[in-house]
Amino acid sequence: MSPAAARLRVFTAAALFSTGGAAFKLCGFTGWQVAGLRGAVAALVVLALVPAARGTWSWRLGLVGCAYAATTILFVQANKLTTAASAVFLEDASPVFVLVLGPLLLRERARRSDLVFLAAALCGMAFFFVGVEPPRATATNPVLGNLLSAVSSVTFAFTVIGYRWLAHHTGGGAGSVAAALVSGNLTAFVFSLPWALPIAAGAPRDWVVIAYLGIVQLGLGYVVLAQAVPHATALDVSLLLLLEPVLNPIWAWLVHGEVPGVWSVAGGGIILGAVAVKVWSDSRRLDVR
Repeated sequence: MSPAAARLRVFTAAALFSTGGAAFKLCGFTGWQVAGLRGAVAALVVLALVPAARGTWSWRLGLVGCAYAATTILFVQANKLTTAASAVFLEDASPVFVLVLGPLLLRERARRSDLVFLAAALCGMAFFFVGVEPPRATATNPVLGNLLSAVSSVTFAFTVIGYRWLAHHTGGGAGSVAAALVSGNLTAFVFSLPWALPIAAGAPRDWVVIAYLGIVQLGLGYVVLAQAVPHATALDVSLLLLLEPVLNPIWAWLVHGEVPGVWSVAGGGIILGAVAVKVWSDSRRLDVR
């Protein structure tokens, strides 16, 4: 695969991932039902399309899967309660907590430049709680939604650290990550079930949205990304995936007419800018080596 084709696939994956916020709000099912049903469908899709995901299972995979399950459940719930922009921007602050937890769990030392990034990203996160947006039809409880999304950034940090942990103990490879993804989605389904039942028949549109979320938005998005990663640079992948939080509010605006508040846009801009600068800086540091 050529580098250009790989970049196009990463862009496609980011575009697919970005449609989640608008789709969550379009579905009439509760947050628990959406998280659980999407997880079940996505797990089956990844198992069908990624043979490596059917490999050896272990308690380590299950543990990382629990962190992923918590992330996806919290993120879906947050999208039901706050704007799509706030939910995705806050979750994308997860590198902050990777920096905090990395030295404790992976013995990875933080650099002084990381502390600057940490301060900038935390400042951006604070913006979401300084200027609280009023409730609206697509964001009925912004304060709680923002809080859940902030917690999801912590659980996502545990997920990312878990992927590194798996790489250290299993030799890495796409198979372990895919298996952890399947484990996490199945865990999300099982954990959500008590709060999701009973599941009413629902409108046909609701089931179409669930199928889209599981098959296309998450399942196919992951498969396309996994195909591209071996043929693209880490910098290309990291920067192109930042298109997800950029496109996410646009889809919510086109589908629902949802416009994020000024504080959310400002906070999200600071977070994305800090992440982009960190990715670029880390890439230059590795090139120098």
